Amino acid sequence: MTSIKLQPLDHTLLPAALQLDHLCFGGLWTLDGYQRELESPNSDLLAIVPAPSTPDEEAVVITDITEERSEFLVNPKVNPKANLSTSRPRATSATPSAASDPLLGLGCYWAILDEAHITILGIHPDYQRRGLGHLMLCALLDRARQRDMARATLEVRISNQSALLLYQKFGFQIAGQRKGYYTDTGEDALILWRGKLQSTEFGTLLTTQWTEIHHRLTHHHWSLQLGLELLIAENSTLTYP
Repeated sequence: MTSIKLQPLDHTLLPAALQLDHLCFGGLWTLDGYQRELESPNSDLLAIVPAPSTPDEEAVVITDITEERSEFLVNPKVNPKANLSTSRPRATSATPSAASDPLLGLGCYWAILDEAHITILGIHPDYQRRGLGHLMLCALLDRARQRDMARATLEVRISNQSALLLYQKFGFQIAGQRKGYYTDTGEDALILWRGKLQSTEFGTLLTTQWTEIHHRLTHHHWSLQLGLELLIAENSTLTYP
């Protein structure tokens, strides 16, 4: 069983965040940029990291939604396919190495008035298609709901159909299109919106998705631990199914 942990990003993970940013996005944000995000009261950053598995640690096991879905879901103006080619060999084992891969996934949203703008969602290239992107999206939306956000929005490449399928599972709808938004290819971006985050219906949807993630990750032998900061929120859906 591969043990991983979902937790808020902290300063100790900044170098790893920069490395993952380079692998996933080709260097979207700088170290100073991540530092500012951590210090901003309007930003919420989450991380998926390797975690030691010990007998006295409670864990919930979670897995992949589908073997075909892209894990590079949100990446402003960067071609995700261009970032898959690196000098680092791809992993042949499902077990992350804490030494070589201190950060497996990263997500961020900005709280702008009552709107959560998801700005980054990336999973390490060696650990794609194992449900971690689905896990991160669910966690970001749960955090936005805890923060009393009413809506969520993001941009996604018009060609990224696998990402669109995942967003649609959470009720996102196409609200518009930005022409030539991605400067590397000139590709258009679709603007996605999801309203009524505070509704009972959305809370039920998050619970349903969380249970699906749990069963799929269990099937793929991922053991997920939740950071204490995520468990203490009274209105969080990130509970043990």
